[in-house]
Amino acid sequence: MAIPAWNEEASIVDVIMKVGSHQPGVDILVVDDGSTDDTAVRARGAGATVISLPFNVGVGGAMRTAFLFAKREGYQAIVQVDADGQHDPADLQRVLDGLSEADIVVGTRFHPESTYFVGGPRRWAMVLLSKALTSMNKGTISDPTSGFRSAGPRAISLFALEYPADYLGDTVGSLAIAIRRGLVVHETPVTMYFRQFGRPSKNAVWSALYLGRATLAIVATGLKGNQTPRGDVA
Repeated sequence: MAIPAWNEEASIVDVIMKVGSHQPGVDILVVDDGSTDDTAVRARGAGATVISLPFNVGVGGAMRTAFLFAKREGYQAIVQVDADGQHDPADLQRVLDGLSEADIVVGTRFHPESTYFVGGPRRWAMVLLSKALTSMNKGTISDPTSGFRSAGPRAISLFALEYPADYLGDTVGSLAIAIRRGLVVHETPVTMYFRQFGRPSKNAVWSALYLGRATLAIVATGLKGNQTPRGDVA
């Protein structure tokens, strides 16, 4: 399990404990993304392996570190879990099981049993982005910004080399790269809670503007067609 964390001292121990209770014996890596609080200390105390970055690089940069670690250590699967307690560890097995048929499994918040709600411009932008990525993929991607997802061996090999570090690169950008390289992306329903501590790094308007720009970029690059996987991601 990979948990990117930036100033999440209030929630990190609880997240690690819950992950461990649902997946006993699993290896947990916390990438401390330049935190200025006790995130790293508390994560180590809870039994996680911790890699501390010297300064904040964002979730994309933190997750690239996690994929490099997973590739170096020979892991065959990795699951990204948020450090703020939004993801329900009870869904971990479902996200992992999906790797039997896919290279990446995205936990979608938007399904009939979900109570999660996103409205306004951000939701409109997400719908457009979903349509753009779905048109490139061989299956529906209803929740392209979900950070609750798993990656198998081919995705680990790819993302250890190519992983976008810009805002939402760990979600939208990485999916676009994976689809263009021919990886199989599936979805599975998950439960998502609202953040209990701290605050998001970007507000809703900023996020909506970024998602709109990302949609245009993905549509433009999608017209080029998928690339043939090369090297050890084939």
